[in-house]
Order: sequence, then structure tokens, then C-alpha cells
Amino acid sequence: MKISAKVMAPLALAAAFGLGTVAPHAQTTPQKVGFVDVDKLLQAHPNYKDVQEIEKKAEAELGPIDKQIKAIDAKGASATAAEKQTRETLVKTIQSKADAYNKQMEPKVTAMEKAVDGAITSVAKSNGYSIIMDRDVAAKSGLVIYADGSAEITDAVAKAVK
Repeated sequence: MKISAKVMAPLALAAAFGLGTVAPHAQTTPQKVGFVDVDKLLQAHPNYKDVQEIEKKAEAELGPIDKQIKAIDAKGASATAAEKQTRETLVKTIQSKADAYNKQMEPKVTAMEKAVDGAITSVAKSNGYSIIMDRDVAAKSGLVIYADGSAEITDAVAKAVK
């Protein structure tokens, strides 16, 4: 009795599917997942206070200028030509000052991010974690509904950041 290709194709497909669903599960090692509070880690870095100070200075200087711009914007079409010219000048001023503050903060923030990333990687590798997630992002997105407290490694990473 000769088996035709029409009969063998569905049997071969079913067998391959069956083996494909069983074999990977038998060979996969469990993944260890950890969570960190990224905001807390950034706050643990020595540059955090410097960045906060720069942000406070920027807010103190740029806040009043922003209020002036908003006051002119509130007048809408009834704003005079002089007010519109003043607004234009204020916008240029606020943009240039904001750029200057950003240039002050950028190297400090970059150093913070690199240090936190390095500390996360180091702690994760040394403790056998395959995946590390930002706790807040995972919770807010609905990606993670529940996680055992032992998966939290923020404190260990914070020690490595300092």
C-alpha cells in the first residue's frame, strides 16, 4: 500500500506542530525577571542635586518670562503691535535661556543615565536576571499585574550607583 502525498502532508504538518509545541518548553530555562524604580535610582546619583538646582534656577528665571508671554497670548487678536513685538522678543529670550540651561544639564543627565544603566546591568548579571523592567512603567502600562517583592532590586542597584 502506497501512501499518497495528499495524505502525508496533513499528517506531517500535524506531527511537526505537535513536536514544535512540546520540544521548546522542555529545553527552555526559566527567565529571572527583576524590577527597579528608575526615578529612585536617578535620585541616588550624585548629579541629581546639581540637576535639581539647575532646574530651580531655570524655573525662577524663565517662569516670569513665560507668564508675560501667556498674558500677551491671552489678549489674542486685541494685542497691540508693540505687545506682539514684545512677545516675539520674549519667546526668543526664553528659548535661548532654556537652551543654555539644557546645555548645563545635558552632561550631568547623560552621566546619571549611564551610571544607572551600568549599575542595573551589573546587578542583573551578578544575580542571574535575564530581564529588568521599570516598575512604574510595567505597572502603569498593565504589562505586569503582579510581581513578587523579591523581584525588586532597586536598593541593590542604588548602592551600585553611588
